[in-house]
This record gives sequence, structure tokens and C-alpha cells, in this order.
Amino acid sequence: MEFYAEDGKNLSLDNSTLVLPALSIGNVGQLAVDLLVASLKAERIGYLDDPNVVPCVGNDAYWPSPPGELALPLEVYESSPDALALVQQRSPIVKGMMVEFARNLANFAAANGKKHVVVLSSLEFGRWQSIDMSSGSQIHYLSSSKSDGTDDHCEKLGWKRLPEYNPTQRMWKHLDDLAKNAASEVEELPFEELGDEDYYASLPYAALFSCFKAKGLKVTCLLCYCSEGDNIPDAFHLADAVSKTLGLRPNSSQGNEGGSWTVPLSWKSVYGPPPDMSLF
Repeated sequence: MEFYAEDGKNLSLDNSTLVLPALSIGNVGQLAVDLLVASLKAERIGYLDDPNVVPCVGNDAYWPSPPGELALPLEVYESSPDALALVQQRSPIVKGMMVEFARNLANFAAANGKKHVVVLSSLEFGRWQSIDMSSGSQIHYLSSSKSDGTDDHCEKLGWKRLPEYNPTQRMWKHLDDLAKNAASEVEELPFEELGDEDYYASLPYAALFSCFKAKGLKVTCLLCYCSEGDNIPDAFHLADAVSKTLGLRPNSSQGNEGGSWTVPLSWKSVYGPPPDMSLF
């Protein structure tokens, strides 16, 4: 993985916290990073190039002023007042290369002074085993602070540790081995033998969690359950969780859904233009 800086810009070692998405259902992690970048007015300082990421290019995602900037697969932003770096991922990982990508990203983070990594992702609502909405919108988490995945700060905020996490379960142990060793040194698990108990550890956030942890970084995964569809409300909930976890203060934005959050320009076309009412 190579970092290419924008002209006149460089990575700051003072921005010791890194926030990034893990691709999953509804793209909620990426939408939450969009909110953070726009609301914190984070500056794009460069981009990452990794052979395991599908190449893509798109229009400016955040700002309306011409000529705009092309959006690339892996972009790096910084908000120096918040001592925060952000990575936005816009395209998927090549099939079968998720652990290799996670290992490369962990090496990049460790080499550039990151101490705490916050991974944002979503989980399939249909697999939610215990639904208790008495506390409102529930955020689940997974932390490297303790061996059982718990974190005192997250617990005080009311987040629930992902109950399905079990570091002794074979898929989690397999990920741990892959994160610490070259893939060629670890025996592969037979695909046909994978079961429901392997589901949570098979998702992208799990590979990122294991690889960042293996590099000695503190890593916190913030997770929300959702279904495919309009996932913008889920993105606001996840961005709120990041804000509370890190003590961020996003800029006020009058008239936007989410109150203090600035809605990115690209969200106006997420679901296309409204229907032509003359058809009805």
C-alpha cells in the first residue's frame, strides 16, 4: 500500500486517531465517514493505492464549488483540530484479499503514528439475536482494550459489546493467526465446513480488527444492525456514536437532517431524482 500526498500536503503524526469504514450491508460505515468529513470540514491530504482494492473514479462527493475534485477508491482526510485522520473507501476489495488488504492498512496506520483506530460497519438485521429497543437505537462495539472485547469507556456510553464475539472460536483464532503470520504459513479453513458461528468473524470489520490489533494498536469497532434500503438514518446514528466515543463537536448545520451534521452534497442524488408526478 502506497500513500500519495496532495501537492504541498503531508500526513501529520499528531493526528493519532484514525477512523475508517468496513464495507458491509447498506454501506453505513462509508455514509458515516461522509458525514464526519463534511461536518468536520476535514481536508483531503492524499490517497492510498492498494492492489487489493477495485479501482474506481467518481465526481466530487462533498463540495459544490467548481471545478471540484475527483473521488478515488481510498482517500485520506485530516481534521487537525480534532487530532483525527479519516480514510474513506469507495470501492470493494478483490475477492479473497480482505486479510491482505487489512494487513496493509494496519502497516500503514502503525508506520504513520496512529494509536487508536475506529472501524465503522453495519451488520445484517436479520441476524440480530436479542432485540431490545428499550434503550433506543442500539450501537454494538468490539474493542481490543480487553481480551473479551469489552471497553469501559464504550460501556459508560451505553454501547453493547457484540455478544457473538468469542476470541476462542475457530474463525476468530484463524483471523488472529493470519494477522500475525504470512498467509502461506497458516492452514486454510475448509470453506464447505463454515457455519453460522463463523459469520461475524468472516466480515470485513473482523479482518481489520484482527490486523490492527496484531500491530499493537488500540482498535474499536462501532457496529449497527440495519437492512438494505434507505440507510441514511443509520449513518447518522453511527456518526453520533463516533462523535460521543471520541468527544467530537461537528459543525452546526441549520436545516439539515441530523441537527449538527452537515449533509454531503453527493447525498442529494443517492436515490436519484423524485418521480415524475405527471405519471400518476
